[in-house]
Amino acid sequence: MRRLVIKAYHMEEVVIGEGFSIGKNKLTIPLDFFKDKIVENKYIENIDLHIIKPQEHDIEVNSIMDILPISTKVLGRLGEGITHTLTGVYVMMTGADAQGNQMAEFGSSEGILNKQLFLERAGTPGKKDIIIHIDITFKEGLMSSRKYPLEGHKYCDQFVQEIRKVMKKLPGRDYTEKHEFYDKIRPGKKRVAIVKQIAGQGAMYDNQLFTKEPSGFEGGKSIIDIGNVPIIMSPNEYRDGALRSMT
Repeated sequence: MRRLVIKAYHMEEVVIGEGFSIGKNKLTIPLDFFKDKIVENKYIENIDLHIIKPQEHDIEVNSIMDILPISTKVLGRLGEGITHTLTGVYVMMTGADAQGNQMAEFGSSEGILNKQLFLERAGTPGKKDIIIHIDITFKEGLMSSRKYPLEGHKYCDQFVQEIRKVMKKLPGRDYTEKHEFYDKIRPGKKRVAIVKQIAGQGAMYDNQLFTKEPSGFEGGKSIIDIGNVPIIMSPNEYRDGALRSMT
């Protein structure tokens, strides 16, 4: 029914520069991206950005709000067409308020990173991966409303979107890996459905569905806002990042 092509571009370096660019297995990002974006913001006081290299995980971090891959649609919509994704690098968002209260509901994950983050798991960085760390300082009252973490996710997504804009222009033949996936109908065969239970309880227990970009935020629907109703999703939509866990 549908064909999804995922082209992976491997990054061996992430460095600080004047803008966003990709070349020769190197991703360049600006350090001051958030400088003028949160002036007079009602929920966020400050956003720090830095790079965590492999073997440098013995640092203290605030509660981990999300870890996400960097992917973008080049052709088609989620679940079909062509997607570009970066390997070798992940984005990690952490957060606490100005008084040091951690962004958490039923438990927090602040502390030394190598004690809080399990590597080499589905959805987490590998031992050789670089982490772009976005640390958000919220104004007091972060637990009173979902607007606080959602605001953090919005700004994180704006940063990632600038990388996506560069990725859309990467030469289609210069990929490191290429994978093709098909949604198929097999007449006469058994019908198989996989049921996945996801969280939809509150500020830090939320999931976004069918965003504009793979594992994105903009344009998505919160599972909470749609009433935690069952959603049918194709294998390729799931594979292409149509479900983003924000916990």
